[in-house]
Amino acid sequence: MNLHKLPKNHKKSQRIGRGGKRGTTGGRGTKGQRSRAGHRIRPAERDLILHLPKRRGFRNKPKTDPSRVINLGDLAASLKSLAKGSVPVELTHEFLKTAGFIGKNFKGTVKILGNGDIAAAVSVKGIEVSAGARAKIEKAGGTIAA
Repeated sequence: MNLHKLPKNHKKSQRIGRGGKRGTTGGRGTKGQRSRAGHRIRPAERDLILHLPKRRGFRNKPKTDPSRVINLGDLAASLKSLAKGSVPVELTHEFLKTAGFIGKNFKGTVKILGNGDIAAAVSVKGIEVSAGARAKIEKAGGTIAA
């Protein structure tokens, strides 16, 4: 084989790094993310998102509870001053707001449970009542309207 018969492009050019002198790393340094092709440093916001909890049932829930439970004994304690003879006191959402059992802007459901005893006659309107509380209110002479 003679030298004049060799193909012209018999030697491949060195393509490492590209863009610098003498090939090799081409001014990019050695190793690491910045020396690679297509490198991109991620923004800090993306790392903050990754730190949020990733578990079953995690949500940013509002701090307000959509339902409220009131015991019959707690109602009886606040009704002692309001009970006047045989006139039944009406238990409504407005009454519970003024008595402080629920907040002014409360829009959830309210249920009365049968823990405790009540002696005053009470008429309940627009509030859910458990079976035990229903029996105790009716025994005291009260009524429950759905």
